[in-house]
Amino acid sequence: MVARPCVEYLVRDSKNHVTVACRTLSTAQGLASNLPQTKAISLDVSNSADLEKAIRDHELVISLVPYVYHAAVMKLAIKYKINAVTASYVSPAIRELEAAAKEAGIVILNEVGVDPGVDHLYAIKKIGEVHAQGGKVKEFYSYCGGLRFFVLHWPIVPMFLQIGSPKAVSRGSRAPPKRKLLIQGNTTAALECANNPLGFKFSWSPRGAIMSQMNSASFILNGKRVDIAAKDLMSHAEPLIIQEGYDFVAYPNRDSVPFREFYKIPEAETVVRGSLRYEGNPAFIKAFADAGWLDAEEKQWLKPGITWAEITQRVIGAADTSEISLVAGTKEKCKFPSEAESDRIASGMRYFGLFSSEEATIRGCNLLDTLCGQLETLLSFQPGERDLVMLQHKFVVEWEDGKRDTFTSTLELLGDPKGYSGMSKSVGVTCGIATQLLLDGHPALNTPGIVAPYEEAMCDPIRKLLELEGIKMVERKL
Repeated sequence: MVARPCVEYLVRDSKNHVTVACRTLSTAQGLASNLPQTKAISLDVSNSADLEKAIRDHELVISLVPYVYHAAVMKLAIKYKINAVTASYVSPAIRELEAAAKEAGIVILNEVGVDPGVDHLYAIKKIGEVHAQGGKVKEFYSYCGGLRFFVLHWPIVPMFLQIGSPKAVSRGSRAPPKRKLLIQGNTTAALECANNPLGFKFSWSPRGAIMSQMNSASFILNGKRVDIAAKDLMSHAEPLIIQEGYDFVAYPNRDSVPFREFYKIPEAETVVRGSLRYEGNPAFIKAFADAGWLDAEEKQWLKPGITWAEITQRVIGAADTSEISLVAGTKEKCKFPSEAESDRIASGMRYFGLFSSEEATIRGCNLLDTLCGQLETLLSFQPGERDLVMLQHKFVVEWEDGKRDTFTSTLELLGDPKGYSGMSKSVGVTCGIATQLLLDGHPALNTPGIVAPYEEAMCDPIRKLLELEGIKMVERKL
């Protein structure tokens, strides 16, 4: 979903010849179509022999597969002493390869997508400017989301807006007001994003998107470390105002604590990195988890020919496959906070076909991949739809005279319905630029080992080239 802009950027240089590998050959061929110096092959990344054969014939490998496979790719890159790139976070499995990568004399470049990636480029820029002026970054917040763009189609007749009381949020921001629209006449106000129960469409890996919402999280708040268990993460989603016109909820993203060191802001009393979704999405993901749908372990009973209703019956322990039993079992297992919420989730499960007698398409012999396949089918972007990448940093800065200022740095990137999605452009082009700099031997990217863009010397050249592609965070003083 994000690879083609990366390939397109790389083949601008006639010296580069790119092989696009995908499990499904037709997908690889479609991605490589009409691009010069590009060929497509079929490759299952879990097949170690085929993976090794493909990697050894190249000078660099870019891993844009699910993060659980990155370590296998990087081990082969080390074996054949070729540089490697990924847009993903440096995982513990990758970090363990530090010594081997250095010994092989190769660079394993990580975190060159949008989040992580673009976020680093502009955080490092602003922090460097503040420190150069004698200031201290006392609070740092960063939130990013790859979302479906929505438009309010306003009617021309009178409309009344009822606003409820905002609720304070623990992370230094205020919740948006609750909005109720009363429309007079026979026109309607349509929220594009509200056409599915998840309030979400997939602009990147469905598995990656869902599992990113099921990680544990840690951050620093008012000088103290806060840890949230994976099972509780979605319960910590809270309303957050990023830009007027958007109603987001935010939750902490993975481990923010090391970024006080990575970004060289030891003075910071608060460091929070989080993700954005629309209201209702986190509760639905939590329901999937509570019901047992996010189990990645293989199930011997999960075989072709089984229906969705039969799967749901097994997952929740319902008495039978009737919808009444399945709904009752889901409500019992998930323990919803209200009847209205239980009805909303049950209605969504029905929308996704999980109570139906239709035969399920089994993926990976596990519930998670099977569910992701169903969601990908139902929640892919359609012609004319576009996504939104929203990324914002907030810096609370203390100057030498004791005065405090607040700055923001914001990326609001819309996809092109006739071209690339915002997600594919922001991830793919960033990855392509970083890869080209690595291929060109740029000194800031040429130190062997496990690296990520946390230094100005590395961030500046990537950021400047990225801005030439129309991807830029806009800075403001509040």
